Amino acid sequence: MKRAKKQIFHDYIAKHGLKSTRQRDIILDAFLSTDRHLSIEELYLKLRAKHPNIGYATVYRTLKLFAESGIAREMQFGDGQTRYEHVTEGEHHDHLVCTGCGAIIEFENEAIEKLQNDVAAAHDFVITTHKLELYGLCAACRK
Repeated sequence: MKRAKKQIFHDYIAKHGLKSTRQRDIILDAFLSTDRHLSIEELYLKLRAKHPNIGYATVYRTLKLFAESGIAREMQFGDGQTRYEHVTEGEHHDHLVCTGCGAIIEFENEAIEKLQNDVAAAHDFVITTHKLELYGLCAACRK
């Protein structure tokens, strides 16, 4: 899967006349090695220790390219930061977002998906995409 995403990204930058650089490859490897919803700053801080020559602006621009190429999705969870998550073709999940600590929990629920489709059908509506985000407090923050 990582290999396919790398190929998608490299095909995208080649198609758009952009250069394949070592810095972009390092950022891509770091992004693909995590399953978290990363902000630009979180990814930058993760990279900075090993690669101090990679600047914040480079991380910012590269994450934007990941989203444009279709291997990442920009997400807003109400904390003022754009976060990026992996996109996997044919996969869908929703999110529980803790307003206390900021934890983001992914979940899948077939009953919710069916209910959404039933509601859309009842209104003669075709869903092309959707997102469900539920906000509250995780178990740790409720203690």
